Amino acid sequence: MKVPKFEIGTKCIVQKLITRNDTALNFGSGALTNLLATPTLTALMIEASVKAIDPKLPEGFITIGKTFEVLHNHPSREGMTVTVSAELSEQHDSRVVFDIKAYDELGQIGTGKHERQIVNHEALTKKVKDRCSILDNKKF
Repeated sequence: MKVPKFEIGTKCIVQKLITRNDTALNFGSGALTNLLATPTLTALMIEASVKAIDPKLPEGFITIGKTFEVLHNHPSREGMTVTVSAELSEQHDSRVVFDIKAYDELGQIGTGKHERQIVNHEALTKKVKDRCSILDNKKF
């Protein structure tokens, strides 16, 4: 199947109210008990990228992450709302790249660049199964 061509500028916005579960405290930084964790910000950036094009893919196709670059420039505390915008900036066949911006009520808090690959879900599942088959009979 031929990979669909997406319009550059295709965008998705996601928002999240930051809770205790989203703070650095839950990601190994006990000193930062009420600040947004970078892994949470990164997950929101990935979510926005996935939602931008995955629903528009032909049945049986998904995107998977390849590379990610994130700059978390300003802190956001528990109780604030983070808004993330992922915009398609490049497509080269099955490779798609998103430019990402993140904001809270006080302004921009971060940026990112995320590359994803459009793949056939069934073919990927088979590849994983084949790769991991050596582990099926191992005793750990």
